[in-house]
Amino acid sequence: MSKLMIGRRALLTLAVAAGSVLVLPTQAGATQAGLPAVISANAPQLHPEGVAWDPLRRSFLVSSLRHGTVSVVRPDGQVRTLAADPRMISTFGVHVDAARGRVLTAYGDFGLSPRSTPATVRKSAGLGVFDLRTGRLLHLVDLAIGAGEHAANDLAIDPAGNAYVTDPLSDAIHRVDVHGRASVLVRDPRLLTNGIGMNGIVWHPRGHLLAVNYATGVLWRIPLANPAALAQVTLPEPLVGGDGLDLRPDGSLTVVTNNLSAPGRVAIRVLRSTDGWRSAQVTRRAEPWTDTEPTTVTSTPHGSYVLDGRLATLLAGKPVDTFTLRRLA
Repeated sequence: MSKLMIGRRALLTLAVAAGSVLVLPTQAGATQAGLPAVISANAPQLHPEGVAWDPLRRSFLVSSLRHGTVSVVRPDGQVRTLAADPRMISTFGVHVDAARGRVLTAYGDFGLSPRSTPATVRKSAGLGVFDLRTGRLLHLVDLAIGAGEHAANDLAIDPAGNAYVTDPLSDAIHRVDVHGRASVLVRDPRLLTNGIGMNGIVWHPRGHLLAVNYATGVLWRIPLANPAALAQVTLPEPLVGGDGLDLRPDGSLTVVTNNLSAPGRVAIRVLRSTDGWRSAQVTRRAEPWTDTEPTTVTSTPHGSYVLDGRLATLLAGKPVDTFTLRRLA
């Protein structure tokens, strides 16, 4: 497809290709209902991997691979720490449970923090639960359950407040109830492929989870009434490098893929299903994405925002202070 140039005033360019709509990312300078199209933030070596919308502050919350924190990112790009605990070496997925005034974050250690040690690298895994308003610790839940390596990565929350946590180094998905009690929801060898397993996960109101395997790009449908009956969602193409998932208000699913640790495409896709997520089709895509290292996405009242925490530079041993949130048009 020929390269499309986006004018400074343009918010959106659409092209129809192969039966789907190509959506190019919104450029800097555009605004929508008070949120800028692009938020450029600066915080010392934060390198966030996960993002969530905070309806309390009308701001974003991000994690940190370097510091193991949860920080508030205002629409003007200002950043401040909200929650931290020294036992969290690196934080990954972050989600808000607004009904209970909580913010939850998955934590682990891939050796990318100044506080990484041989005792924690690929061994630390858990869920931090904090008061959304104050950042006070409510629960710190150990999820290094069973033999082998561990590093909790992302989570989804159901209406009862249960959290479902993925671990890309394990073949299990964990469940943590509102009291901080952990259990294995499902364990299946198909969830772990060549040492890399499940990453992004969402809860669906029809009573199942959708979760993606980062290495293979397989999207799994996991019924909560019978998790052992998990099944692959039939897709037109694998979602290799599948990282962040976000279930949009209209029932479609935004998928962020990257090539940080797998030969994935740097792209944002929107999927839709007409058969209860037994199969799905790509209805929109933004490829290539303007930012080269996207990881996660969150819905806001003003559109979906994709996070690029500059993780490739961190993996290369050259931490930086900047990161970007960009709206998907």
